[in-house]
Amino acid sequence: MTRVVRCPSCKVEVHFEGNPCRPFCSERCRLIDLGAWADERYRIPGAKLEDETEGEDDDPGEGSV
Repeated sequence: MTRVVRCPSCKVEVHFEGNPCRPFCSERCRLIDLGAWADERYRIPGAKLEDETEGEDDDPGEGSV
């Protein structure tokens, strides 16, 4: 019996086994989802972190006089 799931992007039913793009229906839907993560449309809940770049101006680094 083949397991059928819905594509998280477009909601089309797709076979899970043997699908190289699983759980997505196609490479296009995989890339759409990857783009959403890259654009920070998806977020994992948690405490807000301080910006790591704030302390960089305080340390001049090597080569400074």
